[in-house]
Amino acid sequence: MARAVLIYDGDCPRCRASALWLMRRALAVDALDILPYDSGPRRARFPALAERACARAMHLALPDGRVVTGAAAVPELLGRLRGWRRVAPMLGAGDSSAVRCFYDWMTHRLGLRCDADRI
Repeated sequence: MARAVLIYDGDCPRCRASALWLMRRALAVDALDILPYDSGPRRARFPALAERACARAMHLALPDGRVVTGAAAVPELLGRLRGWRRVAPMLGAGDSSAVRCFYDWMTHRLGLRCDADRI
């Protein structure tokens, strides 16, 4: 599986914790890189992504060139994590209500909500 890149708010402690949590679970399958949205490497690799949009929600840049954001990124992320791959197909498409509920549940349960989620 080719690597996807999670773009997140590196200044937000909760966002950083979420990105690291995801990275630790993906590391064994070598499927995910993480980049803070306001970093030079993110700007160099993804210059078309608006910084303001990245500040409002996580972005997942996929190897095929697509970019998915917020809750819509959940199925793609879960499909890249050890122990979570079987959950991804059960959630359906990234814009489904099941994905939104799962995203809300996970962010609440893990205490990962940040101010950007309320924008």
